[in-house]
Amino acid sequence: MVVERMGSRGSVADALARKIETGNYRAAVVGIGYVGLPLAVAFGEAGIAVTGVDVSPERVGEVRSGRSCTPDVPDASVARLVESKKLAATSDYGALAGADCVSICVPTPLGKSKDPDISYIVGACEAMLPHLHEGMLVVLESTTYPGSTREILVPRIESRGLVVGRDIFVAFSPERVDPGNRRYHIRNTPKVIGGITPACGELAVLHYRHAIETVVAVSSTEAAEMVKMLENTFRAVNIGLVNELAMVCEKLGLDAWEIIDAAATKPFGFMPFKPGPGLGGHCIPIDPLYLTWKMRSLDYKVRFIDLADEINSSMPEHVVRKAAAFLNELSKPVRGSRILALGVAYKKNVSDVRESPALAVIRDLAKLGARVSYADPFVPELSVQGAAVPRVEPHPEAAAAFDLIVILTDHDGVDYAGLLRTGVPVLDTRNATGAFPGLGRVRKL
Repeated sequence: MVVERMGSRGSVADALARKIETGNYRAAVVGIGYVGLPLAVAFGEAGIAVTGVDVSPERVGEVRSGRSCTPDVPDASVARLVESKKLAATSDYGALAGADCVSICVPTPLGKSKDPDISYIVGACEAMLPHLHEGMLVVLESTTYPGSTREILVPRIESRGLVVGRDIFVAFSPERVDPGNRRYHIRNTPKVIGGITPACGELAVLHYRHAIETVVAVSSTEAAEMVKMLENTFRAVNIGLVNELAMVCEKLGLDAWEIIDAAATKPFGFMPFKPGPGLGGHCIPIDPLYLTWKMRSLDYKVRFIDLADEINSSMPEHVVRKAAAFLNELSKPVRGSRILALGVAYKKNVSDVRESPALAVIRDLAKLGARVSYADPFVPELSVQGAAVPRVEPHPEAAAAFDLIVILTDHDGVDYAGLLRTGVPVLDTRNATGAFPGLGRVRKL
């Protein structure tokens, strides 16, 4: 039994463990956005009473009204939990005083110089401090550099006179949300957990087992933090590799997608990644740079990550150059040409445009004088650097009025064959037209 490894039955850890094991305890989630809301709903559906705390009155109001802020959680699930009083929402951090286990799910973006912005973690921690109490478990889920939990949370918590590992318990568990993934969701995606002390880790495992099918314990918060760094650095480096491969294939007159698909037939030793117009989203373009920042402080240069970032960051510029060259072949200048950016979300079948490379492509084409509009069935409105971008429907009839279509995100449900039949030239950065060889005038990344 976990409680037996924690020490005497009268300890604070033992008492919290018994409470968690029975399911008769209260949980809280700080930050109820695309990461925090699915977690809160998962605990609520497991029978645990959950309170979501968020500084956004709009988001709090949505949850209270039974509405979800993310497509990955149906409105009906939120409404059902709110009605059964298993899910509540508030902007008052005072609600944490009645919680036994708290998960922190706030953003961790990069600053303008690509340095970590941990202000949201610090702000959440400072707001929590007056409401921390003995016998509480605090778990950070926000992605950040190895050492963050110990360096940021522990000193602030212990400034309240609570000893971590004896009076209060702290762990780190990296979020693994993949928006739009229909196969893997929060319940069936294994959860990695590391504690500041063994008791911290054991309590966090007990807590998350209520909502997550598989929980993977590691030795420390630093180990858990590094797991997330590895996962997304792996993707960033390999995407950088295939982005460079795409440029190599262009020089050699080869089709990069044909090469990758053929290589993927090898049943061992190869994992296919696909090139594109750059990296986007909340993890892959950001998380590896948290690690490079940390290692710079230790006077160590992580060369693979830096090179991958250089290649991936240059892809929007490469797309703009290819668009200009394609128009030149058609005897048209970029200035004055009508260009349709098809798909602007950072990945297919989601509405999230954070860090989307499409924004940089639209910005740079507009700087060259192009008249850029966008079409995206998931994004109802878009602005780039404060300027609204005109929207059209992603239909062949609307696309026929443009001089060039640039496919930046390959959403399902778009009539790509119909777009090709319009005769409008297409620059395809995602191989969305690959199923229609010989149809239309197409250039690939």
